Amino acid sequence: MPRARRADAPSPEASPRALDALARYVADLEGVRHRSTNTTRNYVHDLTGFFRFLAARGREFDQAGRLDGRAFLAGLRERAVADASIKRHATVIHGFYAWLDREGELPPARPGDSILRLRYPKAPRLLPHYLSTEEAGTLLAPPAEATTESEDSPTALRNHALLELLYAAGLRVSEAAGIDTRDLDLVNQQVVVTGKGDRTRVALFGVPARDALKTYIERGRPHLARGAETALFLNRSGGRLTARSIQALVRRTGVARGLRQGVHPHLLRHSFATHMVEQGADLRVVQHLLGHASIDTTQIYTAVTPARREAIVASALANARAIEERRRADSEGAAAPPESSRS
Repeated sequence: MPRARRADAPSPEASPRALDALARYVADLEGVRHRSTNTTRNYVHDLTGFFRFLAARGREFDQAGRLDGRAFLAGLRERAVADASIKRHATVIHGFYAWLDREGELPPARPGDSILRLRYPKAPRLLPHYLSTEEAGTLLAPPAEATTESEDSPTALRNHALLELLYAAGLRVSEAAGIDTRDLDLVNQQVVVTGKGDRTRVALFGVPARDALKTYIERGRPHLARGAETALFLNRSGGRLTARSIQALVRRTGVARGLRQGVHPHLLRHSFATHMVEQGADLRVVQHLLGHASIDTTQIYTAVTPARREAIVASALANARAIEERRRADSEGAAAPPESSRS
């Protein structure tokens, strides 16, 4: 008779003291640092996993050391967790214990084993994917059904306006979902959006997006509106179009237009930034338009523009050749004998 497999022992739960400290940390993140709900949800997930790991090792959360942190990260790597996720776990753990230390609640560490010395493995630099200008044009082509009086015309107009704005302004999906009608200024071709950390910025867009938005507002949105909803982009029930719904409609449009790579809102943001850099836009301008807190985040787009790299190399070669020709001309002029004057 085959031996029955022993069920895996359930993971120990995080201690009440750990969960209490975590709740206070989350309150600080949301109330003082204005972190989004999605961000704090990830923090809770990562830290709860670490607290359970500590409980399995017989340690309370405030007894954790650097070796505990390294063992936890090594376990994630053994489970083939992505490098970016391991880096996030390390950053979240370090941030929590740094907060605990500032609050005066972190006991003295064992010599050489402070959790504050935990360092995350450097994740490989992944270059963002982006659409070519031709693919972007295919995706943003006006839908044929929008010119008819069919039932789908309001949503078709909405989808076209949304796609144009996502690409033209380089918006995050959450920023697009949060736009109210009062945030939009068609005359000056700009929109106020709320990005990461509840930071607001003014995003700019061009004439194609302006025209698509104007058509949607005049001919599409009135057919979708119900009551006093303030959202710019509405669903069929008259409510605000959610970020998840936007992701789905962008994906469906990409499939319908025959694009080979999966299309999602952030791909349009990457495409916007890459095309701006390819066309010679100053990196500081691109940083401002994207709402990046650091120029280092924007810098990655310089590595994904072969046309830009070729232009820089071609310019450098042209300058080098010009300098070489001037040197050659100067040396030939110096070597030539002086003309004899007539007496």
